[in-house]
Amino acid sequence: MTTVTVLGPERRRRWTKAEKLRIVAESLIAGISVAEVARRHDLHPNLLHLWRRQARAGDLAVAPDGARFAPVAIVAEETKAKVPCGERVIEVLLRGGRVLRLPEDVAPARMAQLADALEGRGR
Repeated sequence: MTTVTVLGPERRRRWTKAEKLRIVAESLIAGISVAEVARRHDLHPNLLHLWRRQARAGDLAVAPDGARFAPVAIVAEETKAKVPCGERVIEVLLRGGRVLRLPEDVAPARMAQLADALEGRGR
């Protein structure tokens, strides 16, 4: 029979989302490097970079206490904006198949502002 010597405890640790967010926030402080924060918490810098990407994407968000889903009703019939006859419109196709319809005399800057607002981006 062969004898096996275990050199130390298992290295795999479990981090809660709150702990990950706290460490990510610490790594975002100006003047502190990711490697320094990783060393302080005894983890690999690549793992901290992964957590930072997840935080930017919203995957590490912690729901506040009392957060609940809101009920949603889906309307069966399609509703379209009525355009007066003879008025010419510009249609801008947005992500997800949504369409922004504007009169042809709208300023291009205003059209860009509206499209950005509907897409959830700010200029």
